[in-house]
Amino acid sequence: MEMKEIGGYLEIDQYELPMLHEGALALNCGRNCLAYLIKAHHIKNIVLPKLLCDCVHDVCKRERVRVRHYSVNTDFLPEDIYLNSDEWLYVVNYYSQLGQETLEQIIKRYKHVIIDNSHAYFQMPIKGVDTLYTCRKFLGVADGAFLYTDMMHKSDMVRDISCQRTQFLFGRYEQSASEYYKDFLNNEDFFSREPVKRMSRLTENMLHAVNYDKIRDIRTANFLYLHDRLKTYNCLKLSVPSGAYMYPLYISDGYKIREELKKEKIYIPILWPNVLKECGPDELEYDMAYNILPLPVDQRYNSSEMDFIIKKIERLL
Repeated sequence: MEMKEIGGYLEIDQYELPMLHEGALALNCGRNCLAYLIKAHHIKNIVLPKLLCDCVHDVCKRERVRVRHYSVNTDFLPEDIYLNSDEWLYVVNYYSQLGQETLEQIIKRYKHVIIDNSHAYFQMPIKGVDTLYTCRKFLGVADGAFLYTDMMHKSDMVRDISCQRTQFLFGRYEQSASEYYKDFLNNEDFFSREPVKRMSRLTENMLHAVNYDKIRDIRTANFLYLHDRLKTYNCLKLSVPSGAYMYPLYISDGYKIREELKKEKIYIPILWPNVLKECGPDELEYDMAYNILPLPVDQRYNSSEMDFIIKKIERLL
């Protein structure tokens, strides 16, 4: 056993608050949760939604998994799916709009299901169902994902080291996002080349410092605040999730509003830019990717920022 260093300068403290998803398998990123499941279940065929980021397709290509696609409707529900006996269904819980009852109905209908809760960090998994979560969409960390699965933990997995990739987090805390945006993109790109690893010690420690109840309550309140004012414009019929990811405002010409909001330093992403290349303009997925405005509701903001967003949007509308 190597002797631990004693003395010297202090590092960050060791945090000990309860961590959400404590019992799950802690990995380095969401896409590698899928890679882990592909290897563990020996998955050869998978059915993915068209409305999906290309990183999932990249994992399937890397692992030599054959892919078919299905469509979702404006309730984010799968449509017209037939599964062959050797196929797995990948279900995305978009904006945490698929409640437990809905997910249970899907699971009962299909034999092999993987639930992607990357938009639903605060929605607990259904027992016995492979379910993945990603930390970076909800918390200020450089890596991290959780996987609920009955498959055995690979104890020989290498642990990620994230200390050299945290500059974009600490930089933005003290300065502007634009100054560190390139560092943020570099960290995102980093995972396209990374194998399955355990979550870094730094991230795991930071997750033990989080007040999850407070974050969940703020996100829920901000989502509700936006929904009360914007639901008359919204083409989506939304439920109010606990600890929301973002508020999806689906309006015609949403892409024009996005560009105008950018001028006001309100940055609204296109979550699935690859869909604009992979689908035709007449397909629903293209329109949803282009015109849904994912408005921020996270723990950095309160009703004053929500009011600012609302007023800008109402003026533009």
